Amino acid sequence: MRPLTLAAGLTLVLTMTLTTGLPASAVPAGAAPPSGLADLPAVAPVLSCADVPGLRLDGVTISSAAVVSTGAPAPYCEVRGTIAPANTIVLRLPVHGWTQRYVQTGCGGLCGTAVINYGQAASCPPIADGTVAGATTDMGHQGRNDGSWAAGNPQAQIDFAYRGVHVTAQVAKAIITAFYGRRPAYSYFTGCSDGGREGLMAAQRYPGDFDGIAAGAPANNMAVQNTFHHAWNVLANKDAAGNFILLAGKLPLVHQAVLAACDRLDGLTDRLLGDPRLCRFDPASIVCRAGQDVTTCLTAAEATVVRRLHDGATDARGRRLEVAVSHEWGSELEWTLFVPAAQGQPVASEMFALSYLRYLAEPNHPRPEYQLSDLAFTVESFWRTVLPSSTYLAAMDPDLRAFQRGGGKLLLWHGWNDQHIAPRSTLAYYDAVRATMGAATTDRFARLYLFPGLAHCGGGAGPDTFDVLTPVMAWVETGRRPGRIAGTSALPVARVDTSWVGQGLYSSGYQTWPRAAGGKLVIPPPRR
Repeated sequence: MRPLTLAAGLTLVLTMTLTTGLPASAVPAGAAPPSGLADLPAVAPVLSCADVPGLRLDGVTISSAAVVSTGAPAPYCEVRGTIAPANTIVLRLPVHGWTQRYVQTGCGGLCGTAVINYGQAASCPPIADGTVAGATTDMGHQGRNDGSWAAGNPQAQIDFAYRGVHVTAQVAKAIITAFYGRRPAYSYFTGCSDGGREGLMAAQRYPGDFDGIAAGAPANNMAVQNTFHHAWNVLANKDAAGNFILLAGKLPLVHQAVLAACDRLDGLTDRLLGDPRLCRFDPASIVCRAGQDVTTCLTAAEATVVRRLHDGATDARGRRLEVAVSHEWGSELEWTLFVPAAQGQPVASEMFALSYLRYLAEPNHPRPEYQLSDLAFTVESFWRTVLPSSTYLAAMDPDLRAFQRGGGKLLLWHGWNDQHIAPRSTLAYYDAVRATMGAATTDRFARLYLFPGLAHCGGGAGPDTFDVLTPVMAWVETGRRPGRIAGTSALPVARVDTSWVGQGLYSSGYQTWPRAAGGKLVIPPPRR
């Protein structure tokens, strides 16, 4: 039997004959596929679920396979296993009615768990009716969201950076091929936050893995986001004694003032800012006047903090150390991620920054004692902090020509009220793609959607349940171009300056492909 050879030393030896032209399972007469999707006949398995652990995969351990019916739209074979050295994978294989689509999902934060989560793709019809095969991975490590898993574990850093998604796609497709006797007709990826970064990393480094990608609120600029962005969220709100200046009790007051100033600018008074870039709110406008009740206004120091949190990290000369505007006007109620309710309360932004600065910023030199006060907000510190890990952990390359030439379609999406990742970071990346590939070429394969009122991946004041995957499927399968989603148009028209110190990160050539050797991460010099 000829083995099916995969990259990265993975080989699947099939102990069966692959069948082509299998008869489709029953499809109701006259049934029409969801709007825009190809009418793909359903395919029945050629193996039983119990047979899956018997597949021989080099470098892969299949630990279990069992049929699941409870809580599922249709029964599926749940497969669990590990891709060496430590990538936990989970697959769902419909036991009947598979419509030849594969959907891989991403994870969030620093990952560490393998849970299939379709997120804003959950209402996509082939997912909702249980006719897609799905998979996910924990990205090569388990738990420990404090980043300590990276210490002394260079392979885990590589798997988290880019390899985990790739080998999962390879192994999942190989198992699907064995289970159904044919490969998926189409393969898709959907994810938000780090899952968005994973999707962009796939398009940039492994452009043949997926036909379509929906990447939400991507943490693609991870080396900046988890250092200067989140550290600024904390330090910009501290006084000389280390106490917080602005507390969460004042956030509703700021939010009401923003709405009063800007809600009408989009032509609709609905407590949402359709395009926050049009808003020119000045926090100084609600500074307390003499004798005013301090619960109804801001102190001058609090107003300064509000401005700094909105504008984002800078050095002492005002040079931007992240994309201009860290948190949009209108998102103030979500700022509890980094603005505490009371003194002494921990804030999530500090944990995000310390996890990265201690264990990922210096790949071979963990610094468990590192404190936010150790981070200097200077241009020199910016490059010293960001570059060592950005070359392989960030997904900033705007040259997606290989993905585009292969017919790939990309849907980027982000909520304007995102409290974790700056929406303008995604807009800046999209602009870089258009500048690199040309607007006309980009428009043939990529779209960007910005959702009013949406917080990080969901929640917030605006519509927070919608379908980002069906438009990608329809674009791939029948050429139907994406239209409006949840009342939001692609590529809003207002344009602002997005230049900053790290502008050069949006380029090709500085990305690297590290390897693990002797317990260290060996990072080769960039291609240029």
